[in-house]
Amino acid sequence: MKTLKGPGIFLAQFMADEAPFNSIDAMAEWAAKLGFVGVQVPIGNTNFIDVALAAQSQTYCDELMGRVAAHGIQITELSTHLEGQLVAVHPAYDEMFDGFAAPAVRGNPEKRRHWAVEQVKLAARASRRLGLTEHATFSGSLLWPYMYPWAPRPAGLVEEGFTELAKRWLPILDVFADEGVNVCYEIHPGEDLHDGVTFERFLDAVDQHGSANILYDPSHLALQQMDYLSFIDHYHERIKMFHVKDAELKPNGKSGVYGGFQDWLQRPGRFRSLGDGQIDFKAIFSKFAGYDFDGWAVLEWECCLKHQEVGAREGAEFIRQHIIPVTDKAFDDFAAGALDGQTNRRILGLDS
Repeated sequence: MKTLKGPGIFLAQFMADEAPFNSIDAMAEWAAKLGFVGVQVPIGNTNFIDVALAAQSQTYCDELMGRVAAHGIQITELSTHLEGQLVAVHPAYDEMFDGFAAPAVRGNPEKRRHWAVEQVKLAARASRRLGLTEHATFSGSLLWPYMYPWAPRPAGLVEEGFTELAKRWLPILDVFADEGVNVCYEIHPGEDLHDGVTFERFLDAVDQHGSANILYDPSHLALQQMDYLSFIDHYHERIKMFHVKDAELKPNGKSGVYGGFQDWLQRPGRFRSLGDGQIDFKAIFSKFAGYDFDGWAVLEWECCLKHQEVGAREGAEFIRQHIIPVTDKAFDDFAAGALDGQTNRRILGLDS
């Protein structure tokens, strides 16, 4: 068995214009003081990583890793959640997602898509130079507006959507394969890959591509009323990344899973700081230990109640307490007999 690495922290929800949240050096120092040993880094801010430079300069990558390591921190993975989202955008979301892109390509969906594809490919090359083997992203979505089948979906609509999604992602997956890095899609509402069935559809469409894998975040499964523990049993071979994020769903007489268009605070389903929600993390960490998952346990903070720095500080210790240092012995080894084929046959009554 293998032991998870961590605790790590995803920097996206903490990055800001003021110190210490405005550079990777300052945030590495901040994270270390809270008890983290790893940081997961989005690519979109050059104060954290210049992904174009990292894709072609080993010297830059070595220096970047050294600056972070000076604080006792590792870079766990890079993230292209925003850029991956732009690989596939339904026109209904064009304006809302446009701000994810560089100013030069905003207002032009086709140029924006090509820019996003190139950014994700740069992240593949940068990841390899940084010695990373996993990468976090979103799949994007062409079909999400049709998630609920009313009006009834036309025959073939879903198949066409996944065919096009695969067409857009296959060249990217090939680049990641060349670089020896896994693409880990966060299974997430709003994405075409939002549960196990849709992930399987995508795998079929990309011919079971070896680089197409999963970022497991139980909060998004719990809020869909899925069995997030059984999900690990089904997909553990494809799960390469782990966001440790809590959630709760408390449906009432007025609203349920869809949330009634309410703000997060009023929704029956909402994200919480670690330990404040309903996720059974003891069972999750136990399953990962049993399946030899040795990736990073990375906090993603999105609580609608608790202050983010309190959630981060508590989250580091929460993860540390849940990581299981796996054993190299069986508890009943002391009572085991010597390996002896003839004795086994006698016990079974086969040599009498």
